[in-house]
Amino acid sequence: MRVVVVGAGRVGRAAVESLHEEHECTVIDSDPARLQAMSQSFDVHVVEGNGAGREALQTAGVGDAELLLACTSRDEANLVTAMLARRLSRARTVVRTTDMDYLEAWREGDLDVDFMVSTELETANAVSRVVGVPGTRQTDFFFDGEIQVLEFDLPRNAQLPFCGRPLAQAALPTDSRVVAIIRDRRRLVPGPQESLLPGDRVIVVASRHAARAWSRLLMQGERVINDVALFGGGRVGTAITRVLLDREIRVRLIEADAERARRLAESFSGARVYHATGFEPEFLRRERIVGATAAVFAMRDRTRNLYAAVLAKVHGVPFTIAVLEQPGDADVFDAAGVDSTINPPAETAEVMVRFAHDPRTRQIAMFEDDRFEVLDITVRPESPFAHRRLSDLPPTTSTIGALVRDGHALFPEADLTIEPGDRVIVMVEAERAGVVERAL
Repeated sequence: MRVVVVGAGRVGRAAVESLHEEHECTVIDSDPARLQAMSQSFDVHVVEGNGAGREALQTAGVGDAELLLACTSRDEANLVTAMLARRLSRARTVVRTTDMDYLEAWREGDLDVDFMVSTELETANAVSRVVGVPGTRQTDFFFDGEIQVLEFDLPRNAQLPFCGRPLAQAALPTDSRVVAIIRDRRRLVPGPQESLLPGDRVIVVASRHAARAWSRLLMQGERVINDVALFGGGRVGTAITRVLLDREIRVRLIEADAERARRLAESFSGARVYHATGFEPEFLRRERIVGATAAVFAMRDRTRNLYAAVLAKVHGVPFTIAVLEQPGDADVFDAAGVDSTINPPAETAEVMVRFAHDPRTRQIAMFEDDRFEVLDITVRPESPFAHRRLSDLPPTTSTIGALVRDGHALFPEADLTIEPGDRVIVMVEAERAGVVERAL
């Protein structure tokens, strides 16, 4: 597929990283340094120019493109780009926005683009999913939440009963399957004789019930997050507040800017808003912020987020989530003891790149800096894997975590067969996603 990506910033880079192996990508940006970095990292064409202008789009070959991703940080430029692409080509147009008003206008049919993605809303939903399954680094929902994909780190200092035992013998939650083990940055295919070890990063496909069981194992008991302290009331913080309140989770919002704090208090009667930095231990104790079951850090300054997260941990907040602007910051926040990190550019790109996949692929989720993907793909009748038992499939680096058949989730057993029309939830290496889609 020929794909034109407008914007070589963080979202554009995340999209290209997922697409360049399987698709012919051309990137447009007005910043030559960004384009040089993109061309040095990936096998892509680059065009220097204004992506919202006819000349740059035509130079990029938009007339022959099948997909256009408008993912700059300027909403209006993205919309103009998509409108021009509509006139110059038959490409599907996917637009990134940071303004919820534009998203609502698109939903009501007032904006003529194929799909619109809100960075803030995708980030807020990612936070909400992690809050729903404490202990995980990342959680993605498939099949309306009946199937969940969980990424978590096995603690080094806890004695978990299944560690050190072959997976075939380990007492793991039923209706779940380990689909990847990340050890020393290397992925291990979880065969029946492979074992989980303390310090491993593990990706699991599980039913809703099994996801809660995994959470109880990791958190050493039942823990429900129903009270969140949220640091930062900008666009991302506002979206997170709205989503959590809709889930009937108590939100205490800490905002350093007095005028913004006032507006937030007027907008969210269900949240308690504080005009404070959140950096004073006395404030945390006096207002019982340290009694929250989780804290989310969504300030624009990463150093402030890091300090506030460590301070909250020191004073007893059991679960911390940081919203990152720079993907490379995740390792720093991990080392500081922050439990989960959310990357808004990656969350946005994850939705946008779905349109470059086979139409039978309903959803994707990306893990480990986009090195791995989980696909939800429908099996075609002529697939060589149709009517075959899972136990008879040849060994590959891909792992099937679940099937959806006749409205029910099925988890792998040796005699389970793959049938035409099944939806397969499968873990793949990102560069092999197209191969797996074609095989199924």
